[in-house]
Amino acid sequence: MEDTKDRLGQRLQEREKAEEDRFFAEKEREALARLRQAQGPDATKAALGHCPRCGSTLDAIKLYGVDVLQCPADCGHWLDKGEIEVIAKREQDSWLGRVFYRPKLEE
Repeated sequence: MEDTKDRLGQRLQEREKAEEDRFFAEKEREALARLRQAQGPDATKAALGHCPRCGSTLDAIKLYGVDVLQCPADCGHWLDKGEIEVIAKREQDSWLGRVFYRPKLEE
């Protein structure tokens, strides 16, 4: 009998937690919708070409034969789609090459 009470209490706590999670998820969705509405439809287009850390306009440079975007404030370098594959093909013996071009295991 005591075991049943413990399970019921645990289930009630789990349900309460789930309802709380749902409540906060809905609040986050509403906040994101308000933010998107305030920024306008071109906000994501404006973010392209800007540093995700500091917001500076990224400079296109060629680094070791690969086109990359570099932050002028030294926040880092960013690769576009396909550039990581170019590096991986050239560096097949490195860890990056092994991630992209690991041999398929025979079953």
